[in-house]
Amino acid sequence: MTYEPILHVVLYQPEIPDNAGSVGRTCVAAGAKLWMVRPLGFHLTDRHLRRAALDYWQHLNWQVVADWNELVQHLSPDRMWFFSKWGQLCYTEVSYSPGDVLVFGSESQGLPQWIRTTFASRLLRIPIRQQARSLNLAVSVAIGVFEALRQLGPLAPTVRVLEKPAEELLEHGNPPQSSHSDRPWQ
Repeated sequence: MTYEPILHVVLYQPEIPDNAGSVGRTCVAAGAKLWMVRPLGFHLTDRHLRRAALDYWQHLNWQVVADWNELVQHLSPDRMWFFSKWGQLCYTEVSYSPGDVLVFGSESQGLPQWIRTTFASRLLRIPIRQQARSLNLAVSVAIGVFEALRQLGPLAPTVRVLEKPAEELLEHGNPPQSSHSDRPWQ
């Protein structure tokens, strides 16, 4: 499916299909286009990719490119923001614009050194505690995408509204009670 994306998300050589599927769902929810740069660590028909994407994949605007050179034929590096633990700028300290490109590295390697060096002034970090090495790729993408959307303005025209007011969904102002039988994990 194609639509005019408000943002572009690039996964540079992603390795895990579940992450790519989850990122695809985030892109649909946000109105972003997903780009994946080969090599991929999975087949596009992988059941884990489709399972993580649920039924959103059919609504996703996405494209796979052979390499970095092909990517920059479609997207301007001047519009790119690169997410890395090596970034000096916090992802909230920059101003995003419609059409910006958020670039994320692979799960095991992150962005390659040549990208981090070439685009050092556009390298962003998501601050985390010292005890953690990294965040999950899909989580990092969601953090970056929704910060950009927060800055760009409300998603009001695309937000679904509950069919019933919240008060009608609650009994006497309290959440519905459930028994342990419908919570099999307990």
